[in-house]
Amino acid sequence: MNFGGPLFVLAIIAMSTAGWMFTTWIRARHGYPVENEWSGVAHRTDHDAGRKIDLLSSENEKLTGRISRLEERIAVLERIATDPATRTAREIDALR
Repeated sequence: MNFGGPLFVLAIIAMSTAGWMFTTWIRARHGYPVENEWSGVAHRTDHDAGRKIDLLSSENEKLTGRISRLEERIAVLERIATDPATRTAREIDALR
C-alpha cells in the first residue's frame, strides 16, 4: 500500500469529515451546543421557552404556598400530640 498516494490522503480526509459529521449529529441530537462554521456556538432554540418558564414559575409559587400551609398544619398536629392531655382537650373543644 502506498501511503503517499492521493487515495490515502483522500481516505483520511473522508474519514475525518465523516467523524466530524457523526459527532456533530450526536451533539445536536442530545441538545448540546454545536459549533457553527464561523467558530461560534449555535444553541438549540426553543420558541416556547418563555411561556414554559412562566408556567413553571406560577406552579412553583402555588406549590410553595401549599407546602407552607401543610407545614403549619403539621406544627399544630405536633403541638397537639406532645402537649398534656388536659390542655389539648380544651383546645380541641375550643376549635369545635
